[in-house]
Amino acid sequence: MNTSAVHRVGLLFSHESLTAATEITQENATLMAIDEVNVAGGINGVPLAPVSAPVGAQPLDYRKAAEWLCDTQRVPLIFGTHMSSTRKAVLPVVENRRALLFYATLYEGFEYSPYCFYAGSVPNQNSVQLASYVIRHFGNRVLFIGGQYVYPRESNRIMRGLYEQAGGVVVDEVYLPLNAPQEDLTGVLKRAVALRPDAIYSTMVGRDIVKLYRAYRELGLDPARMPIVSLATNETDVAALTAEEAEGHITAAPYFATLPTEASRRFARAYQHRFGEDSPITAGAEAAYFQVHLLADAARRAGSLAVLELVAALKGAQFEAPQGPVTIDSDTQHTSLWPRIARINARRQFEIIYAARAAVSPVPYLVDHALDPEALALS
Repeated sequence: MNTSAVHRVGLLFSHESLTAATEITQENATLMAIDEVNVAGGINGVPLAPVSAPVGAQPLDYRKAAEWLCDTQRVPLIFGTHMSSTRKAVLPVVENRRALLFYATLYEGFEYSPYCFYAGSVPNQNSVQLASYVIRHFGNRVLFIGGQYVYPRESNRIMRGLYEQAGGVVVDEVYLPLNAPQEDLTGVLKRAVALRPDAIYSTMVGRDIVKLYRAYRELGLDPARMPIVSLATNETDVAALTAEEAEGHITAAPYFATLPTEASRRFARAYQHRFGEDSPITAGAEAAYFQVHLLADAARRAGSLAVLELVAALKGAQFEAPQGPVTIDSDTQHTSLWPRIARINARRQFEIIYAARAAVSPVPYLVDHALDPEALALS
């Protein structure tokens, strides 16, 4: 391999943000995948060289870091950002420079950029399945609790449509500032006691997730009757909770570290061998991992990291990911994924209780809300 020349690629994950714990898993998985690509010969003999940008906690910090990566480091592409507010802060930078952003986090959909590839779930790959399952098993009265930014409001808009389609009722919709004090979470859950919904749909993120589940436990609420259901709660959040605080609550995602397939076990073993046996592995990390391999395969076929050739090669690209085979949709630049639902058990592990029988193609613009008959039918 020609180590005198390298392909520099940017990494944009924060160690200071509200979602830092999950972003660190995504950064780890990105670096691991880059090493695997290089061991396999890089891009036609030329290795990938990651350039990490120091980034603070706010969307403007991500924007400035992206400018540094593009203008000073001259990277043609960036892996990273996490919250929708940070992605939206960075998109104008890559679009203006005609660079590429690879985004590995679930989000609310309703977006397209020719300079972005999306490896995380959109609502038809997680919200539809979660709403269907919860309505079938718990009931159709739901309380929404979210943070004060774009993803919770847009996700709740879609979830409201799904519940109302089933004759359901949103009993209340509450938004709290990011980094909300513990007492604010307790106050919202006291409202849940009074309203008695069948489920609490949480779009809290990062450290605020931990506060919410802790407040729930302190109030003595019962997840067997009124669980917290979420798309964002993951293994890093559960690692910060006690078993009593975590057990019984439900998450939807394409990947859980407990997925019992050989591809998943191989990925988990490699990740924990490198980063520690107790290192949590998230769906965001799995997406960050497979998008590097998708990029590398496309770059080999394109012969370079030149943006126009790379975009053409990425459309329709496939990879045997830990979650199952994934494919980039040529029209939307989003990815087909494998919806799953899991319940947290007494060992703080996600036990998978529903799995789609095939990968679900992305529909970022979920205009027609439709419940999942397969998830509704589960007993």
